Amino acid sequence: MIKNQTKGTLLAAEYRLCSSFFSRCKGLMFSIKPRSLVMAFHKEQKVGIHMMFVFFPIDVLWVDKEQKVVAIQEHLKPFSAATSKELAQYVIELPIGMIAASNTEIGDNITWVKL
Repeated sequence: MIKNQTKGTLLAAEYRLCSSFFSRCKGLMFSIKPRSLVMAFHKEQKVGIHMMFVFFPIDVLWVDKEQKVVAIQEHLKPFSAATSKELAQYVIELPIGMIAASNTEIGDNITWVKL
């Protein structure tokens, strides 16, 4: 479950953790339907993501080591790319519309736990 602790809203009931280099590179490539991913990096850094071979738009959160949202990209289009200007340790990819539906904003605290 991925939750916006600040707002008390649910971002995703289920998610896949991508902590290896390969799992982060593959991400949502060739997926048939949107799903939620948490990409974990070893340290905070400026993180770029690509949408190569992702056939649907998504929402993206960049989250720092304290699990606070530092950047947001809504409606990221297929076959495009995006980079955070802020340092992030996690990137959360969500089905389109989840950022707006949860009222998530920069500075919000995000938590995730496997159920």
